[in-house]
This record gives sequence, C-alpha cells and structure tokens, in this order.
Amino acid sequence: MKILLIFFTFYLILDKIVLYKVSGYSGGGLMIKCEHPQYKTKPKFICKESDGCSERKSPGVQDEWMENGDVSLYDDTRAGVLMVFFRELKAADAGTYRCGVNVSLYHESFTELQLNVKHDAKYLQMVTESAHFGEEIIITCQMPEHKVYFCKEDDNHICQKISSSKVTQMNHPSVKNKMRAFTVSISNVSVRDAGVYWCGAETRDTYLTFISLTTKIQLNLIMPPVVRHEGESAEIICPYDSIYKSKPKSLCKGKCSTRDRNTLSETVREEKETKTDRLTLNDNVTASVFTGTITGLTAEDAGKYWCAVTLERDLNYLYTHLMVIMNEELNLTKYEGDDVSIQCKHHDEDQKSFCKAHEASMCVKDGDSLETIRDDRFSFSDEASTGVFTVNITDLREEDSGIYWCGTHATTKVHLNVSKDFSMIIIISVCVILLLIGGFTLTVWKLKHKRRGSTSTSGKKKKKKNIISSCADSRRDSLSDPGSGQMNNNGDPSTILSDGLLYAAVSFQKHEESLSDAAVRFSKDEIPSDYTAVSYSMRLN
Repeated sequence: MKILLIFFTFYLILDKIVLYKVSGYSGGGLMIKCEHPQYKTKPKFICKESDGCSERKSPGVQDEWMENGDVSLYDDTRAGVLMVFFRELKAADAGTYRCGVNVSLYHESFTELQLNVKHDAKYLQMVTESAHFGEEIIITCQMPEHKVYFCKEDDNHICQKISSSKVTQMNHPSVKNKMRAFTVSISNVSVRDAGVYWCGAETRDTYLTFISLTTKIQLNLIMPPVVRHEGESAEIICPYDSIYKSKPKSLCKGKCSTRDRNTLSETVREEKETKTDRLTLNDNVTASVFTGTITGLTAEDAGKYWCAVTLERDLNYLYTHLMVIMNEELNLTKYEGDDVSIQCKHHDEDQKSFCKAHEASMCVKDGDSLETIRDDRFSFSDEASTGVFTVNITDLREEDSGIYWCGTHATTKVHLNVSKDFSMIIIISVCVILLLIGGFTLTVWKLKHKRRGSTSTSGKKKKKKNIISSCADSRRDSLSDPGSGQMNNNGDPSTILSDGLLYAAVSFQKHEESLSDAAVRFSKDEIPSDYTAVSYSMRLN
C-alpha cells in the first residue's frame, strides 16, 4: 500500500496600498484613520513592523471604541475605516506601522505609515479655562496651517470631533509665523460642556487621515459663590449630567486632583444621603443635582469646593467658592492726607487678598480678586508666622472711602470713611476774610488822605454842605471833649486826628411822589474833612 503525501505551501498575500509619513508631538494625542472602503465589514488591525507585527491590535468588537493597551480603536463598518487613537504619544511609539484589514485567511491589505514623534514643547500646550454657568466661553488655539480639528474627550478618553461648534479663523499665517489662531465659541455653557478638549491639525489623503492634537484645554464650570456669615449654614449645589445618575458623587475641597484629593463625603443614587460631622450630602437623581450642606460655618470651612463624579477615574467638572464673612468688622475714620494700616487675618496662604466692593461675592472670580488695586499708595506686608497680612494706604483721598474685604474666602468686612479736615478749611477761611478786611481798610485810608488836600467851593451843593456842617458841628462838639480826640494848632476840624476812625453823614429825604423808588447817593463834593456824605431819598407816589 502506497501512501501519497502531498504537501501544500500556503503563502500570505500582502497587499500594500501606499506609504505615508505621519508626525505627532510627545505628550499630545494622535488620531489615525485608515480607510478600506472596499472591505467595510472585514476585521481590521494595526501592528508595528519593527516588532515583526507580532502584536496585532484590533478592536475585537466592531462599531464600538475599545481600549487595547495604550491605544483605543474603532472599527467603523459603515465607512470601512479603522480609527486608532494614541491617547498620549511617547518616544517609544515612533516607528513603521501597518494599518490593515484581514481580507481572508491568506490575504491582508494594509496601508504603511511611518510615525515620527517630535519633542518640541512650543507646539504643545496645556490650558485651563473656566466658564461661568450659563455664559459663553471662547477658546483660542494656535495651530499650523492645516485643517482645524476640535474635539472633546469622552469618559473613555476618546476625543470625539465637535461638528456643531463654530470655528472662526482670527488671523492668517505669515511668512515669519506659520502658526494661525482660531477660536471656538460655546454659548450657554452647561455641565455637559465641562471636560477636556483638544485642538489639532488634520491632514487628509486618499487612504489615510491623521490628526495631531497639540493643545489640551481643561474646561471647568464655575457656579456663583456661596456667601454666608460665620456660624450659619451653607448649601453647595452641584448639578450633573443625567448620564451620571447611577454614579457615586463626592464633594471635594481645595486641590482635588486624582493624586491629591480631599474628599469630604460620598453619596450614591436613589435619593440616598450620607452625613459626616457637619456635612450632609444628598443626591436628587430626579433633578440631577446633589447638594452638600455644611452647618456651623467657621473660617476653616471657607475655600474652593469641587463637585465630582466618581467613575473609573474621578471627574471634577464644576466648582464654587464658599465665602465665610467673619463676625468681627473694622470701622475706620480718617481725614484726607492721612495714612492708614489695616491688619487682615488669613487662614490660608491662598486667601491673602484685599478688595474694594459693595458685596463680598464681587471679589471672587476664577479664584482671584475681582478688583485688583493698582496704586502706588497701596502696599502689602506679610508676616506668615502670625497669620496676619497688613495693607498700608498713604495719602488718603475722599474717594478711598468705601467697603473693603480682607481675605479671599474667609473674609473680614472693613468700613473706611475718609473725610475732609474742616479745621484747616476754617483757618483758611479766616485768613481770607482778614485779608479782605485789611485790603478794604487800606483802600479807604488812601481815599481819606487824598481828600484832605481838597476843598469844595461849588455853590450848587450848599444844601448838602449845610447837612454836612451840622454833622461836623456835632462832631466838633464831641471832639471838644478831651476824651474824644485832639484838635490841631489851628483848630481846623478838617485835620482832626481821629485815630483812624472814619465818619459818614447820611441824609434821608422823603419825596411824596413815590414810595417804591429809593435812591442812595454818595456825595462827590470834596470837603476838607474825614467825612463822607451819603444821601438817601425816598419818593412818595
């Protein structure tokens, strides 16, 4: 019996389509899309040729993102595309790859690509942006001259493109600067918008598209600050996306990164609550809101609070500021030009700020003082060991009056009243009056001496002279009294020494023509005396 042995040799058909060069930046993300439109439903893979393609990475499941080591893969059977996402490029990722499809047991079709990982820090940026709940946020990115790609990471770290966002190019690249800036505007920001975004440059060819992600943006949401007085209770309200209803929630104070957490309490779904000491945390899944209530507030309770959802990784997406106004207030009254020193207690190194505002909540925006005082008259000094910092204000002005707040979170209210120094105003006013009186007296004295050398001979003014003579006679009589003055050697009353006093003769004449018209007339007759004649007439109608 003969046995016929037939040996078959199987050869794997490798169908290489084309070779592409792909580049990304260390620490950034990279999305590769290999297109095989003729093999939509065939299983796809990626492997590294430098390793002999010994390790083939494939999604395992079609039409769903799956993690495989340090990459995530998506086999899109509708478009015949394999998407490979490098979440964080490393130098070890560089090399030559096959991005292919298993046509059959003996046939593979693939695109070959050479991946170059660059180490240029100027092209890689990490940015943190904060947006107030319900407002608009504008994100600016600088990218090389390529098609712009903007995406948002999901819970699996996959960066999905946002097609609904409006991208506006702000300037064109120049010869010297091959970078261009573009903006992404997101209006009416909600909790769903918080998270990690990437800006990237997209390069498209016939069978391959790759997106190099170089700018990472962490977008946080800010709720309005919660302001309460020492000893009161405060509620911190945390809305969340409905997709997280079944996930545990936590409230975290201060630095809340995964490595450095200060979790206060956790709560679970189904309307349950947890309580630890003075904190109660309640989850209302119907309203998609969980609330943290703190009783008996102290200075140590003040600070930044993060609302977090506990997933396979912690998701911190929203924060608010709890401000505790201390019961002790400062009331200061000063005058313009004075100096003042205000001592403020701080309970944390990050809580040293000095702000002028009507309400304490106005002093907090993005964790910093809203109204930074930039004036050479203001200076700050700090003694860390005493827990006190001092604000010095020199050359006070009336506009410096107002309400100030010492401290960012645990804060003290300061009333400063700066008024004018009226004692100086009175002194100045008296000096001005004395100067006016002195000037008036000097003027009259000059007129008196000018008139001494003049005589009056006009016959038209005899009646007035008679009136003046009668006054002069009466004065002469009074001057004949030794206590009232002295006469010169000639006995002329016109040269009587009157010790600087001036006398005036006033005549009042009534006329029956009119009662409404009144006239005061100063006599211009030059008389040899120290007298001035004034006539006052009234007419009767």
